[in-house]
Amino acid sequence: MIMIVCAMLVVAPPAALALNIGLSLLLGYRPSEHRLAVSTQATVVLSTVAAVTLLIGMLWTDQVQYTLDVGRWVDLPVEHFHFTVKFLFDRLSIPFVILSLVLCGVISAFANRYLHRDEGYTRFFLFFVIFLLGMVVTSVAGTIETMFLGWELVGLSSALLVAFFHNRVNPVANGLRIWIIYRFADGAFLFAALALHHLTGGGDLNLMMGSKPWPENACVLESSHALIVGLLLLIAAAGKSALVPFSGWLPRAMEGPTPSSAIFYGALSVHLGAYLLLRVGPMLEQSLILQWTIVAIGCLTAIYAGLVGRVQTDVKSALAFASLLQVSIIVVEIGLGLRYLALIHIIGHASMRSLQLLRAPSLLRDFRRLEDNLGHLERPQDVANATEDVAPFKIWRFRFGMERGYLDTILDDWIARPFLSIARWCDRMERRFISSICSGDVDTSSRPNRTDETEAA
Repeated sequence: MIMIVCAMLVVAPPAALALNIGLSLLLGYRPSEHRLAVSTQATVVLSTVAAVTLLIGMLWTDQVQYTLDVGRWVDLPVEHFHFTVKFLFDRLSIPFVILSLVLCGVISAFANRYLHRDEGYTRFFLFFVIFLLGMVVTSVAGTIETMFLGWELVGLSSALLVAFFHNRVNPVANGLRIWIIYRFADGAFLFAALALHHLTGGGDLNLMMGSKPWPENACVLESSHALIVGLLLLIAAAGKSALVPFSGWLPRAMEGPTPSSAIFYGALSVHLGAYLLLRVGPMLEQSLILQWTIVAIGCLTAIYAGLVGRVQTDVKSALAFASLLQVSIIVVEIGLGLRYLALIHIIGHASMRSLQLLRAPSLLRDFRRLEDNLGHLERPQDVANATEDVAPFKIWRFRFGMERGYLDTILDDWIARPFLSIARWCDRMERRFISSICSGDVDTSSRPNRTDETEAA
């Protein structure tokens, strides 16, 4: 009974808080800053205590895996298609959900002071709580459908927080760009979920990974099926973690407030793709081609992040590409089958990068104050003179880094613009269809005859 209560308390408080804030705003009631801060901290503390208690109970009883089946909520008339809510607590999900809760608690305390008296304070905490709920659901999901639900909540809140300063053009444009990339990658996730339903008869992760606990479980899919599903999930993970070729949107995501940058692209959201690959790790071992593909993408992303990150001129972009470099190394570790090492790497890197991003604004202020006290610092060599004897390859490499690998242009030409063109075409077709229906339904008998009116005149 205690295990059931603790498992429910991990997920229920974030869901209740998100519902409470959303309904309050819909009803025209704006909670105070103090209430939002206290309720968010209480939610994080309650869920964290429940997760730690569940972990202690599992260790006390020598239980390595616990599953909470909430039930089948949607049952479609098509065979093999249903929506089952199930939460899985094991050696992978419990450390990751505790990490998510602890870091979200730290970021919420920082944001309470960082956004004090800001007009978007309530809106920020609404998106932040949605993100917290998405991370918790994704971390402890026991079915592919439940994971997809949390995955979408994280993507929605990420795009909305990038466009947080909606009175400026660049944040809104960058938020739309990120949303488009997420839509493309999440489409691959959805296709993978449909394929799993066809292959295993359901979306339960135990049907795909076997009944043994992580990481000893073994995939029950054939090698060819594992390759197809694994490639689709790899596309989803690459889009969420900004792996090559989706790395172009990462620096644009820094348009949001510093707390959102720290929690999304320094700590948790950028590691979500790696977590997905860890969760389906046994399936990756079914296909050697899939494993080497993951290692190749990780190595390529590491080279890209190393070249681009060295020439960034602002601290947020430099930290973003430093995070991408570590995430790519984590992906390589997953491709090589080093699962525990990858999990430890995620926990350590997320904690360190959150601290760096939160410290960055005050660090710049301290550096400028130190520079003012010391006076003007002479540069060792003038930049214009330094480029005279530079090899052409170094100049090309510098240009490659400054242009961020030209991935922005590639994403615009091959994903963003085609996506928007299709959306606009669908909008025109819908408007034309609605217009034709409306014009056909109008009763013309009551309209005056223009010919009769002319003759009468």
